[in-house]
Amino acid sequence: MRTFSVLLLGLLLAAVSPGPAHAADNGSWSVYPASSQIAERPYFYLSADRGTTLQDKVVVANKTGGPLTFRLYAADAYNTARDGGFAVRTLKERQRGVGAWAKPARTRVTVPAHGEVSVPFTLRVPADAEPGDHPGALVALDERVDQGDGSLALGVRRAVGARVYLRVGGPTLAAIAVEDVRITHHQPFVPGLGDSAATVAYTLHNTGNVTLDPKVELKAHGLFGRTLLARDLTRIPSELLPGQRVRLSEPWRGAPQLDWGDVTVTASATGTRESAGASFLALPWLLVGVVFAAGVGAGALLVRARRARAGAGSGHPAPVAAGPSAAKERALPEPAPATSRVPRR
Repeated sequence: MRTFSVLLLGLLLAAVSPGPAHAADNGSWSVYPASSQIAERPYFYLSADRGTTLQDKVVVANKTGGPLTFRLYAADAYNTARDGGFAVRTLKERQRGVGAWAKPARTRVTVPAHGEVSVPFTLRVPADAEPGDHPGALVALDERVDQGDGSLALGVRRAVGARVYLRVGGPTLAAIAVEDVRITHHQPFVPGLGDSAATVAYTLHNTGNVTLDPKVELKAHGLFGRTLLARDLTRIPSELLPGQRVRLSEPWRGAPQLDWGDVTVTASATGTRESAGASFLALPWLLVGVVFAAGVGAGALLVRARRARAGAGSGHPAPVAAGPSAAKERALPEPAPATSRVPRR
């Protein structure tokens, strides 16, 4: 049986827990800044002006009973499309920020069992770098691929990265936008039998150059301005990175089955607040279909009745066809005019 191999890369960058586990950790190894107190510095928080160079150290710790070898590299960060989580580019993707500017002194490192290795790195900020935040990570990638069993072998390559929060000096702008708000209704087939619901979808867009911690509020108003929904949303990214767009959705259980109104999504963060909305028309479609069919039938009957009344009330006698007798009468010659005679003498 033929075996196919699929390579997956998982970057565990969000593991945060009390104590030393503040470092990015997957249970087998961890990556964190070189510091005497990890709890005080779980990630790299760096500031630099354009055209300057920074130097620091990253630690890779092995928690297993055997040596591990890693590929060490820097990567740019982004928000995932699925939920807006913090993720970084893979080794083969193009890097434009921290991933291109930071260079570890060693690209491969072997860490002994239950040991750790400290690796210096240099971060050179270009003279033309844009001001603001440039998030990324220093990643320790285990290049071994674990193969699964069966006809489809699923290869998994694991990696752990320590986040890098770099701010380049210059003007900063906090700006958020709400885009493409849409509402989709999910009505029961028979009105009144079953619950109705809706889904509100929207896009959060960081249009500034600093990382935002957004708050999002959803409101819905029906006919005559009645408030149908007012909710602070929780399923949003805790960090919306500069330039990133995230498509999100929020379920609305108990949405009206018959109403006309609008929904408004308001996003805010420190120094910025924007809103966008969309109108909706909630209708029970089975009832709409019945009413439409009844209307079509009533319209057809009304047209027939009008035609019948128009024919009966016109006032003109019906035309009579000429029969054979009439044809014969028209064929008879007209009588000759009468003449008088004078007798002779």
